[in-house]
Amino acid sequence: MPTVFNGFPKDLFTFLQELAKNNNREWFYANKIRYHESVVEPMGEFIQAMSYRFDKMAIRFVADPRPQGGSMFRIYRDTRFSKDKRPYKQHVACHFRHEAGKDAHAPGFYVHLEPGAVFFGGGIWMPPNPVLEKIRNTIVENPNAWKRIIKNPTFKKRFGGIEDSGSLQRVPRGFDKNHLFAEDLKRKSYFVTQDVDPALATTPKFITEVERAFHAAAPLMKYLLFAIGLPFERGN
Repeated sequence: MPTVFNGFPKDLFTFLQELAKNNNREWFYANKIRYHESVVEPMGEFIQAMSYRFDKMAIRFVADPRPQGGSMFRIYRDTRFSKDKRPYKQHVACHFRHEAGKDAHAPGFYVHLEPGAVFFGGGIWMPPNPVLEKIRNTIVENPNAWKRIIKNPTFKKRFGGIEDSGSLQRVPRGFDKNHLFAEDLKRKSYFVTQDVDPALATTPKFITEVERAFHAAAPLMKYLLFAIGLPFERGN
């Protein structure tokens, strides 16, 4: 099992740049071998190397290198209900879900690559209302633990804070509108990301930086999982 990842090939970004200019099935099929060599295979190697790191960290997250049904997102867009009929995404990404992710809306880690934008992080994105209710109640019941996470200098320096992914205009019914963390109670997602220079993704330092970011996001992930009632570490 490979434990070392030397970076994504530069052609991954070149391929995506060209795909943006030729987002059609004819061009994609003519370049499908290149897509597998420059995108799918290195992404699988990255995911496999992350699997080793998750094992080392003893955390309950899945890094599945299979090109279909694994951690890598499909490049094909669902255009059935969209006015934008371009068939392919113009970025590549992978998601390391909690092992309960198939059965529950649980937090996960995420890595995103596209020309001009590479970022990674973790949290929970747009969960259903019952899950949001649990997280909000936990913030109310455990405000000091929440404060330690979001005010931590290392956390703030690396991520800036919780992503602004759209919030309710008012504090949800049943919660104190004057609560110390009223703005956090309005959130629909609880997610953090770190942006890096895309050039870093082509070097061996990339996976180390991703691992460090995941470590930095771990207190948030533990808190969210506690709220939902799921374990963070193996053996719990």
